[in-house]
Amino acid sequence: MASKFSSNTSSSPPPESVNNGSDGSNRRLGITVFSGGTAANNLVDLFNRIARPSSSPPRSVTPSSSSAATTSKNGDDDEPYYSQEGNRQRQLNYIIPISDNGGSSSELIRFVGGPSVGDIRSRLVRLIPSNLTSRETSSLRVLFEHRLSPDPIKARGQWAEIVESRSLLWAYISGEKKELIRSVLNILNAEIVKRARPPNVFNFAGASVGNMFLTGARLLTGSFEAGIYLLRMICEIPSWVRVLPAVNSNHTHHISAGWVNNNSENKGEKRGVLTGQVAISHPSEPTSIPDEGVPSYLGLTGVVARLEDDDEQGMPGSLPVLRRQNLKFSKEEEEDLPGGKGTTIERVWYINLYGHEIMPKANSEVVRELREGTEVVVYSVGSLYTSIVPSLILKEVGESIETVEGIRKKVLILNSKLDRETRGMDASAFIKAIWRACVECRRPGDVEKMEWRRVVTHLVYIDPAQVEQEEMRKDMPQVDADYLETLGIHCAPVQGRAVGEGKARMMRYDEEDLRETLERIINL
Repeated sequence: MASKFSSNTSSSPPPESVNNGSDGSNRRLGITVFSGGTAANNLVDLFNRIARPSSSPPRSVTPSSSSAATTSKNGDDDEPYYSQEGNRQRQLNYIIPISDNGGSSSELIRFVGGPSVGDIRSRLVRLIPSNLTSRETSSLRVLFEHRLSPDPIKARGQWAEIVESRSLLWAYISGEKKELIRSVLNILNAEIVKRARPPNVFNFAGASVGNMFLTGARLLTGSFEAGIYLLRMICEIPSWVRVLPAVNSNHTHHISAGWVNNNSENKGEKRGVLTGQVAISHPSEPTSIPDEGVPSYLGLTGVVARLEDDDEQGMPGSLPVLRRQNLKFSKEEEEDLPGGKGTTIERVWYINLYGHEIMPKANSEVVRELREGTEVVVYSVGSLYTSIVPSLILKEVGESIETVEGIRKKVLILNSKLDRETRGMDASAFIKAIWRACVECRRPGDVEKMEWRRVVTHLVYIDPAQVEQEEMRKDMPQVDADYLETLGIHCAPVQGRAVGEGKARMMRYDEEDLRETLERIINL
């Protein structure tokens, strides 16, 4: 068993590179976390504690290791900041993709268009400060995470109560904030009414008020990032933490995944394509049928019928699979990937509405933070191919992670349980997928090289020796720590605890042990 981390750190960049970029300028200390929505929300408090050990302004602290550094009284992003204990404070960035086409986001995408807002909203709401003395802060959290009834008729009535200020959700929210929020929601409501063409109407079932607000704010300002800023301002989310969409766009972005099966029982290699994030990670309908999203309409029979579509809301000729209502799906009842036993995802790419591969431009703020303000990159827990990889395949993102000298540590927090996307994969396969995502669009010939340490320097995983149940160990990705150490990737086992019941039972990281492990890695 590997130790918490190897003492051999000679291959790491020298410590002085932390404070100097390629141009010799001072760099802000920052942690950039690549994640999706739900799974990584469980680690938000942990990351906050690592980035801000103490949120109180220091009285008078002058760290001996950096006498030239100035002390900020307000924790501004552009100045070094120290806690009362002398701990260096860090900027915290969450990079989240906008390619999810499931849940209530799918109905907003279908009817109004624009980027997927669900995972962004989920993280922003999770970051609303917990203030037990402020009823307004608690009420804002309740409002923005509130979901309407799963019954479409009841949901429409609840929506009317909210936009007309008759809902009890407004009880403890100040008048000025209530009217600001209502004005944004009513902009979206007007757009929904304007686009309605019965029987094609908006389905309010299960709609998230936070998702509706972000979409309305984007329509109001013409900017997705401005909508995010507006929600941050209303909820008083602190400036030292940022939630950045991987792609800053007012348009919808979708992904496809290519799968391959080399199982000898298949008498040859089998390949296929899954179109849309829901089809990749948690399909609402079986995906073992022919995929209508595959861009194979050149010269094939039966395709004309598939492309015939009288939906006035969609672009003529666009893929119907990308305009479905994916309101209901299960993350627990997972069918296997198409192709039978042994099928694995080979690569992920962005597509336009017609199924053609595209290469969108990364959010310039994401690139700036990686190049100028990040010393530690963390690949958080979550769906590998739909939460992490969609951000890494953006050209400037993968390039920055690999080449910026100031990024000293690149830490993968390994999932504690395999899912539909990763079934059959071990830790090495996870790291290889990250390597491929970072380099393929720039150097496709290098995807088979073993230079994994350029994008992952440390692996954190739950110690399997602490897992008593054999079935739970089988569901965990296996870790060959000795092999990874030979590649220069330092492995750190962490304690875990069992949570959930039945099929949902799984191991979860012990938060305190994980925090201590990450802090030791960061401070090496």
